[in-house]
Amino acid sequence: MTEQEIKEYVCTRFPKEDEANEWKDYSNLKNTLCGHDGDDVVSYVSAISNMNGGNLVIGVEDKTLNIIGIKSFGSYTLESAKYKVVNSCKNLSSEKFEIEELKSSDSGKIIWIITIPKHSPRLPVYAHNRSWQRIGDSLVEMRQERLISILNEPIITEDWSATIVPQATIEDLDANAIEKARREYAKRNPHKAEELQAWDNAKFLDKAKLTIRGKITYTSLILLGREESEFLLNPFVAKIRWSLRNANSVENKDYEIFSIPFLLSVDKLYNKIRNVKYRLVRPESLFPDEMLRYDMFNIREPLNNAIAHQDYTKCARIEVVEYEDDRLIFQNHGHFLPQSIEDVIKKDCPESIYRNPFLVEAMRNLNMIETEGGGIKKMFQKQSIRYFPLPEYNLDNNIVRVEIIGKVIDEDFAKLLAKNKNLTLNDIMMLDKVQKKKKLSDYEIDYLRKMHFIEGRKPNFYLSNNIVNPTNSPRLKAEYIRNRNFDDEHYKKMIIDYIIEYKSATKKEISNLIMDKLSVILSEKQKKSKIQNLLSALRIEGKIIFENGSWKLKDI
Repeated sequence: MTEQEIKEYVCTRFPKEDEANEWKDYSNLKNTLCGHDGDDVVSYVSAISNMNGGNLVIGVEDKTLNIIGIKSFGSYTLESAKYKVVNSCKNLSSEKFEIEELKSSDSGKIIWIITIPKHSPRLPVYAHNRSWQRIGDSLVEMRQERLISILNEPIITEDWSATIVPQATIEDLDANAIEKARREYAKRNPHKAEELQAWDNAKFLDKAKLTIRGKITYTSLILLGREESEFLLNPFVAKIRWSLRNANSVENKDYEIFSIPFLLSVDKLYNKIRNVKYRLVRPESLFPDEMLRYDMFNIREPLNNAIAHQDYTKCARIEVVEYEDDRLIFQNHGHFLPQSIEDVIKKDCPESIYRNPFLVEAMRNLNMIETEGGGIKKMFQKQSIRYFPLPEYNLDNNIVRVEIIGKVIDEDFAKLLAKNKNLTLNDIMMLDKVQKKKKLSDYEIDYLRKMHFIEGRKPNFYLSNNIVNPTNSPRLKAEYIRNRNFDDEHYKKMIIDYIIEYKSATKKEISNLIMDKLSVILSEKQKKSKIQNLLSALRIEGKIIFENGSWKLKDI
């Protein structure tokens, strides 16, 4: 490949720097392969491995990806460099760690592409006796929350859902559930619909990955088992409890517990939910849309996800709580396996690790969950199309809790979405965080600033005028002005005018003058510091002096 072809190849494979990809213009491997901690190859290998793995490209110019080339290899060859990195990074797996060398045919410049595997479960990767991580395109020492996340990762050695139940037979399965399973299998696999007619139940169950060589599994019982055969699951629990509550109450108005077969129970539960008509007045229209309060997909997806990812060994129920005319809560036990909700949506593909892989495969075959991934992303999209709040995930205490709100709560935020049609789902998710005063990652901050979506200083960000102005919302506009700091010269003039009018001003009087004019996003401490800085600036400029306990103009 020519130098230009190498650049195009790198740009195509690694189009941007993020937690998975890094470009470095290291030209002297002798000093940069294993050199200064936090700024050498092994530190970046540790950081990328401690996220989800990825690639490090060296010999290219940062930002532009122009080919600089590695000019000095020291004593390193591909093999010796690989050996050095693996031995300098504690817990790094050598199995999938690779270094690929590309040399341009016209200029002779050489770059290395280093492929870095994800860390092993519960084993952070160390370099220079410290663990590193990526936040956006920044390399930092590993944060405590990331370390805890890695140390608490599940180590799945056996698939509970594939366990064979020796005393169970096909007679322990519900005939109606098997019939429904056949119909759903035909929908999911239309190319097999004709031959499906010739399969007896035993063959169908094997083909649908519900049984193993005719033997009944926990998956078979959970999805198709007769309620009378529930004892075969003991001591484990496979139940879903639906509770109905008033919008602001913790007391149940009604409840029902659904047992196996879950393939039929999900329909029964769906019919319990009061999914009544909702009239949505869109900001861009005078005429309301009439729709169901909850999109059908946004009930079935979190419910079926809870069934698929429940840790049944915890012997706990799956919970579905309905707050009348307000929201739904879905809850299952078990650590959330992907790194984060944002990561799932960004990748938009099926996860590679499941707690119950045999159960998940069966549920896919029975049309219960998405085949190609993207189910969570679709939930977010369906909420944003309606201008409803985005789904809220709480992943504390090894429990996954999903909240789906069935109405517009913030009409101004709905206007924001309606008037900014070019926003992507990722944009909306980040802006939703800003509105809810949630913590933003360094990558999100950099992105939102680059797009001119936010203003303010970390951690006090607020929606920019570019986003607020098109909504024509009086509240959002007023909020923007309250959030925004005026220019320092504005406040200095206020102080000078006050002193001219009243000959002098104590610090308390100046605080009373300015305090409530400062941005509402500043804390009390920050406001006091701001006032002190303004006074100090005016003193240094030679405009005021402090005398006998008060500030005066210098020429008076």
